[in-house]
Amino acid sequence: MRSQYLRKLFSYSRLSRGRVEHLIQTGNGSCVVSSTRITGLVSIALTRQLSSTGFTKHDAYIDGKWIPADNGDRFKVTNPATGEVISHVPNMGEIEATRAIERAGEAFQTWRKYTGKERSSILYKWHSLIVEHHMELARLLTTENGKPLSDATTETLYGASFLEWFSGEARRMYGDVIPTPAANKRILAIKQPIGVASLICPWNFPVAMVTRKAGAALAAGCSIVIKPAEDTPLCSLALTELAEEAGVPPGVLNVVTCSRENAPSVGKVMCEHPLVGAVSFTGSTDVGKILLEQSAKGVKKCSMELGGNAAFIVFNSAKVDKAVAAAVASKFRCSGQTCVCTNRILVQDGVYEEFVAKFTNAVEALAMGNGLDEGINLGPVINQRAVEKVERLVNDAVSKGSMVKTGGKRHKKGGNFYEATVLTNINETMEISREEIFGPVAPIIRFQTEEEAVRVANSTSYGLAGYFFTEDMSQLWRVAEKLEVGMIGINDGLITASTVEAPLGGVKQSGLGREGSKYGVDEFTELKYLCIGGITD
Repeated sequence: MRSQYLRKLFSYSRLSRGRVEHLIQTGNGSCVVSSTRITGLVSIALTRQLSSTGFTKHDAYIDGKWIPADNGDRFKVTNPATGEVISHVPNMGEIEATRAIERAGEAFQTWRKYTGKERSSILYKWHSLIVEHHMELARLLTTENGKPLSDATTETLYGASFLEWFSGEARRMYGDVIPTPAANKRILAIKQPIGVASLICPWNFPVAMVTRKAGAALAAGCSIVIKPAEDTPLCSLALTELAEEAGVPPGVLNVVTCSRENAPSVGKVMCEHPLVGAVSFTGSTDVGKILLEQSAKGVKKCSMELGGNAAFIVFNSAKVDKAVAAAVASKFRCSGQTCVCTNRILVQDGVYEEFVAKFTNAVEALAMGNGLDEGINLGPVINQRAVEKVERLVNDAVSKGSMVKTGGKRHKKGGNFYEATVLTNINETMEISREEIFGPVAPIIRFQTEEEAVRVANSTSYGLAGYFFTEDMSQLWRVAEKLEVGMIGINDGLITASTVEAPLGGVKQSGLGREGSKYGVDEFTELKYLCIGGITD
């Protein structure tokens, strides 16, 4: 296998990482170092450093070939827990993105003719290879994303399960035979792949979000161009390595890597190119609006999972211990960096003191550190910009009267670590009650009535997820129907964990469309009406 060959290559290398960096910086005594020379030296060093993962690809992937950027430019990928540079990947631009879309357009003409059974077989093999290599992939995920290895392992298997699911959906692209009022006619509705799909993926779930989008698009018969997040491109490249091994044909799956600076221009091409039929994006609402505007020029079909401001409501009838455990899981998974994370905790008067005490104790018991170390519950946030945002929101809340029950500052570990934090005395004037936090901070709001809780929960432009705990069956139905969100956890804090069967998505400014489930492939298909006339007895 390819990974075995790369391990051998690493074992034969005698060039230390420090020596490689020295050569890159000095050009071995020369003022100029060729891009080929740099690429070769970096490749040796990083092959050695990442050999434990079994995945060492550092190039983009277009038309079945692993290639650098046309100008040789690369950008750094760092470990958020250590700050260490772990890779340099191609910093591509509009030209390479255009080429990837064109190659995908050519490959689409063949891929669309594959039978559902043939596409299913390839997707299932891809799933099987991910399962086979899930620990190596999990280590890579933790290294570039920072989440604990246990969480990374769960995500990797979760990501594989989307391919298993959509391998089945590839064989179930059903249409309809519709009764007609005319005896000499027949009406049919069939589903057809929409064309090239642009998949713009986030950094917080760099395995599962790629497979969730790619699995649906490939099952539908689309070819795809993936743009991974600049913080976590290596997981996409590793997944592509396995997709290639599974038999995905050249040009059907392409990966364009680029820096944060080049992302706007690359994203624009991926939305506006005439060959692109669908755009799928997971990320912030602000960026989603830009992509929607760009896609509107060509009236593209768009699937958007955008920002959230999820409320977690604890009513007086709730079982407090269960609510505490669920709130910790919902708030602090991935260090609070998921779109469906609890953003605000609303607790009713009757159980407020008990909940706050138990919740604070549970948060203080969480262990923060490098996700590759044993016993770690919380990793770092993704980068310094994320730390600064969390710090700003906490400082604003404290300046307006919030009380810090635990945490409230940067962690003594430094770098991208921020303490797990619990804030009380939160009110709606504070930025933290309105903005998506995306960090390990739990603001708690006290409320008196059900009507007040629903009003506060809905007082946001977002509508992705919501949660509430109650033992009152009538209240369960009332609140579920009143919350303005696309997904609700009722007496459950992990509504998306390991769930491929459910339709995932939001309302309001949290997005359009649904991912996963039997509805996921619909985002990548067109419904065509056929009328057959002239039928006689």
